[in-house]
Amino acid sequence: MKKDLSDRKKLILCAAIEDYIKDASPITSGGVQDKHIKNVSTATLRNELNALEAMGYLKQLHTSGGRVPTTDGYRYYVSSLLENFEVDESKLSKVEKELSDRTTSLKDILESIAGVVSKATNYPTVIYANGYDKLIIEGVRIIPLIDNEALVLFKTMSGTVNHTIKANASEKACNDAGVYLSRKFGGKTIGELLEGDILYSSIQEVEGFKSLIDSLIQSMRDFIGKRSLDIRGESAFNLLDENEHHTVVETKKILNLLGDEEELKEVIGTSTEHEDITITMGDDNEKVDGCALIKAPIVINGTPVASLAVIGPERMDYAGIASAIKIVMNELNNKGR
Repeated sequence: MKKDLSDRKKLILCAAIEDYIKDASPITSGGVQDKHIKNVSTATLRNELNALEAMGYLKQLHTSGGRVPTTDGYRYYVSSLLENFEVDESKLSKVEKELSDRTTSLKDILESIAGVVSKATNYPTVIYANGYDKLIIEGVRIIPLIDNEALVLFKTMSGTVNHTIKANASEKACNDAGVYLSRKFGGKTIGELLEGDILYSSIQEVEGFKSLIDSLIQSMRDFIGKRSLDIRGESAFNLLDENEHHTVVETKKILNLLGDEEELKEVIGTSTEHEDITITMGDDNEKVDGCALIKAPIVINGTPVASLAVIGPERMDYAGIASAIKIVMNELNNKGR
């Protein structure tokens, strides 16, 4: 639970954590005085740091050494940061162009978002597509392929969902099925189509392509049930660059989490259009021990289609990452589809 702090304690804590994020130097009363509060004695600042330690926001690694933030300290900092967060548009000058150049494939859109955020933050980024069933259908097209397969295209306001199914069907059967599904489910969600209980109002309507639709429904149920991850983990190796202060242990924890898709899905969970940026740390979920996840929903044209998470150590650039995510989210909301 976030404790109330005096203005001075809040200033000291947030400024000290920002400094620690930048250079990993222990927090001392002298450092706080030199950089932030010159008109307060080091003895008074030392008392303030002692109080913040007693409240659980800082911890002292050695009796005679400086302090470092605890998980609660990072959490307070992030909470304070996001209360009055303003986007720094200069941080992501290429976002608008990259998202403007995207294709109409929803998968491509989500991959583009993951790539943009990962490059902007220099941290691993994960997209968890968990909202395809909420997409509103504008039209359906089915195209026969070779080897008894067919390509199904769901046109939605948030982008096109492409899926290949097993089906031995003629071009006419594919065309007729697409027309039928577009008429029957235009304005409804993919989830409603997959419920199947209102699919066949008259058996004569689907004569000639019922088996094709049955195959489509079962295949799409499996596809949506799996819920796909797009992981951009290349940036994890940048954490060990000579200019970084992240430890091998921290980086190993991040790589282990990135390597376990089931744990990632559990940690990222589901987001709704009502959520904003949130943070998950080790005391929220033991699978994130030693790491932090900055999460946000991806909402395209009013529909929440996926969750985005940037993964890093607890000591990472929360302000820069939040700015990157906010800019992408704002860009998507402004563009619409």
